[in-house]
Amino acid sequence: MSNIGIVVIGRNEGARLVRCLRSIVSQVSENTPVVYVDSGSTDGSVAFANSLGIHTVSLDMSVPFTMARGRNTGFNFLKQNFNAIEYIQFIDGDCELMEGWLSAASQVLSQHENLAVVCGRLHERFPAASPYNQLADMEWNTPVGEANACGGIAMMRMSALTEVDGYNTALICGEEPEMCIRLRQRGWKIRRIAADMAIHDMAMTRFTQWWRRSIRGGWAVAEGAAMYGQTAERYMTRENFSGWLWGITVPIAAISLAWLTYGLSFALLLGYPYLMLRVYQYRRAQGDSSDHARLYAFFCVLSKVPQAIGQLKYWFTRWQGQPATIIEYKVPVLERFDSQTAVEQTQVAVS
Repeated sequence: MSNIGIVVIGRNEGARLVRCLRSIVSQVSENTPVVYVDSGSTDGSVAFANSLGIHTVSLDMSVPFTMARGRNTGFNFLKQNFNAIEYIQFIDGDCELMEGWLSAASQVLSQHENLAVVCGRLHERFPAASPYNQLADMEWNTPVGEANACGGIAMMRMSALTEVDGYNTALICGEEPEMCIRLRQRGWKIRRIAADMAIHDMAMTRFTQWWRRSIRGGWAVAEGAAMYGQTAERYMTRENFSGWLWGITVPIAAISLAWLTYGLSFALLLGYPYLMLRVYQYRRAQGDSSDHARLYAFFCVLSKVPQAIGQLKYWFTRWQGQPATIIEYKVPVLERFDSQTAVEQTQVAVS
């Protein structure tokens, strides 16, 4: 694995970053370049990464943070300083890298020269802790085989990333699918393989967190449709239409027309249980249990409202000519951790 570099991004991940970096240093040699890109942490994350001998880069706080910017910074650091790297593993600071993933992914990339990206199964650490964690675990379970896009955790070919100039740093979300579109336009392929890749710690316990994440998703839908909706791929056009229809048009029509129709317009709201039933049937066909399919269907339909808000937010911000800023939904870890103790524990774990 001497031809692999690793990019970790994070902000105030606390103990989650400790777990992440431990999982990496226990699997790679001292010659494997690992860079941690930090977005203004105040919890000692940079000091901890430095103490492990990991390269660190702190982003300029005067420029808005985005995950795309963090990943590009790590990508460029490795490209400029380590000529032997062929593949880059991207991972977020709230994830733990699964043992055996690096060798499995790099082997697939080495065997298929047209592959730009390989991803695997991302598991949620505590899916039963909240319905939002469970939804995330279901979201991570994508089909095995050729794919149109990947998530933020994936192994990528250095030459392919260089060809498309990496991530689009202007995007506050949805940067991975957008980059995958550009890769596929140049003939590259993306593949999900049947291998465990990482464990993700969503730590989402509040409805407000889920709501804001859904708003963020709506922004990604609107921006994706604006950028590539008119291409042959029709990227995000269906999702965009669905957000406008179910998140805004139907509820407004049902309420505003009630006085004209003597309440008959409220029959429009029957479309929601019908939509929920269709989603439920689809998830059951995918192998989900009835409880999980029901949970997914309910929140899928409910998400149409915050999705529409996100779409409105995107277009209003664009109309104003204002720069986009990240939509935070994660709860930051504000307590500083003892980096020396964490290092000693890591050394014991590795040995």
